[in-house]
Amino acid sequence: MSSDFEGYEQDFAVLTAEITSKIARVPRLPPDEKKQMVANVEKQLEEAKELLEQMDLEVREIPPQSRGMYSNRMRSYKQEMGKLEKDFKRSRIAYSDEVRNELLGDDGNSSENQRAHLLDNTERLERSSRRLEAGYQIAVETEQIGQEMLENLSHDREKIQRARERLRETDANLGKSSRVLTGMLRRPHKNHLRLFQFTDEEHETRGHSAIYPAQIRTQAARLGSLHTHQLCYTRKCPTHPLPVSLLRTHAASLNSSHNRGSALRNSLNVIL
Repeated sequence: MSSDFEGYEQDFAVLTAEITSKIARVPRLPPDEKKQMVANVEKQLEEAKELLEQMDLEVREIPPQSRGMYSNRMRSYKQEMGKLEKDFKRSRIAYSDEVRNELLGDDGNSSENQRAHLLDNTERLERSSRRLEAGYQIAVETEQIGQEMLENLSHDREKIQRARERLRETDANLGKSSRVLTGMLRRPHKNHLRLFQFTDEEHETRGHSAIYPAQIRTQAARLGSLHTHQLCYTRKCPTHPLPVSLLRTHAASLNSSHNRGSALRNSLNVIL
């Protein structure tokens, strides 16, 4: 893309050099040659304007980060084009006054007044052109700002989408964790039921004999749960109750034990 822009630059430089040379020659040419030269310069000025439009389109397609350098070059080319048009208008005015004087033979003050009036109008047109050019530059800068804002919004949208995906993954992981915790909470209830079954079988095989502390400790060690300790001590045999003295002695021996021993002691005290 930059190669196309540079090609247009070379063509513009050659064309403006020819126009400058021809404009300088217009006042010194004979009337017939002047007319032909003026038409030729007008044609070349149109070609120069087309080249400026092509370069302007190329600049708009350049990425924003490297567009500033080309925009500055375009402004200088437009200023050069405006100067050429101004010089050409002055040359045409001089040519028109000269032709009119040759036809009418009038070289008085009226021609000078008309020339001054035309110059004033030309300056007004030039001021209007400068205002239009300034408005155009503002529009171009506004377009660049709009493009940058759209790019920033696109980046923000990508960030939001990535954050949404992470939230979905986190939600899925939380769901899995909830299911695992639910399963872990259900296991003590299953052990609870197994203990009841184990205790019933124990009573049936021993004929409802008393369960002494040593036997209770053995059963609690097998099952390894605070709930099972409580169930073992709170379940009384209807025909052979637990000896009170043994239970008290066993409760006193658990004073310095671990938390599980403390829980067993509390269960025994409740029974007593």
